[in-house]
Amino acid sequence: MWTQFLESLGEKCTGSEFDNWIAPIKVIECTAECITLEVPNIFVQEYLLDNYKKDLANFFPEVKFVIAQAQKKIVAPVEAPTPTSTEQMLKLNPQYIFPNFIEGPANQFVKSAAMGVATRPGRSYNPLFIHGGVGLGKTHLLHAIGHHIREHHKKVRIQCITTEAFINDLVDNLRNKSVDKMKKFYRSLDVLLVDDIQFLQNRINFEEEFCNTFETLINQSKQIVVTSDKPPGQLKLSERMVARMEWGLVAHIGVPDFETRVAILQHKAEQKGLRLPQKISYFIAERIFNNIRQLEGALNRLTAYSRLMGLDVTEEIVEKTLGELFQSAPQKKVCVDNILKSVATIYEVKVNDLKSTSRSKSVAFPRQVAMYLAKELINDSLMKLASAFGGKTHSTLLHAWKKISLQIEKDETLRRQIQMAKRNLEN
Repeated sequence: MWTQFLESLGEKCTGSEFDNWIAPIKVIECTAECITLEVPNIFVQEYLLDNYKKDLANFFPEVKFVIAQAQKKIVAPVEAPTPTSTEQMLKLNPQYIFPNFIEGPANQFVKSAAMGVATRPGRSYNPLFIHGGVGLGKTHLLHAIGHHIREHHKKVRIQCITTEAFINDLVDNLRNKSVDKMKKFYRSLDVLLVDDIQFLQNRINFEEEFCNTFETLINQSKQIVVTSDKPPGQLKLSERMVARMEWGLVAHIGVPDFETRVAILQHKAEQKGLRLPQKISYFIAERIFNNIRQLEGALNRLTAYSRLMGLDVTEEIVEKTLGELFQSAPQKKVCVDNILKSVATIYEVKVNDLKSTSRSKSVAFPRQVAMYLAKELINDSLMKLASAFGGKTHSTLLHAWKKISLQIEKDETLRRQIQMAKRNLEN
């Protein structure tokens, strides 16, 4: 029953939350009427009840808690030696380095800022506050900064930690009455990298301690980098804390565009030794676009399936294995004028030319593409749509639509141009 309960939390908490708060809990006794859980401290018990009380009630009629202090008293505490080098302190993902970070328009600025901090810690942007949605590369950049500093500034004392881990560290030191030792450690750092600062919201005591550490390091020109899912002003933190985080540079990391998603897929596939044709990369990137983590998860699934089944990757295989992950972009109202502008930009012609009677191939073909898009994207009569193209007839528009529909099946370049036009309209 406890295992089933843990599995039910899979989509409700992050990996760091699970490791820090759920994993330490042990089952002492479980009957049909009651389960007894051993928790390391009262904070873990409160966390479980505050966040998952309803979930517990769905699995267990009654829950009892035992604080694991009695067992701990039997064992004499052994004080771990204070880390003496960055090698001992750092726990960085070996894959999260700058060369593995695929750059695009949505993340170019923030990557440049991260490189600046890594090259000159404490002397460029301080603090650096990186914010953006889930799975866009915030943690990757944070760890990449850590790797670069460790490699090029070997004497620098550096720590990379999640906010949850910082809270757990403070809880442990409060229980062991060693808070002063913790303060000394954090305030002697040269670089502090903190992930997911949003978990500090509504935790006033923890926020105060973090803010004090933050100010101490900043006043000594020590580098701080913080990541969050929201900009400082949207976090439920004290004005003092928000003001401190807005001192330096606040950089947003956005959703990768189509070309960047394709590049990410190609790069990840190469790392995994998977042959992924460019056409398949386009196919996946057009259908999964919210974040990089989803792209990587899709690629992992595709790699496993193709290797286990001994099959080459085709569109049919992709549809079969990834169909449930595919997304559809929210529909926006499209007008002929915007279609004309989008097509004119792609084919480098004038909008007035597309509405003209010119039969020049450089104009006639883009006009047919625009007519195809108009029929595909606008729910209106053919006569009304055709009239928007300088008074063309509905039969002209229908002919253009049929021609492009047939050609798009065998012309990859045309298919890419039409997808590009659609993306322009979405933006």
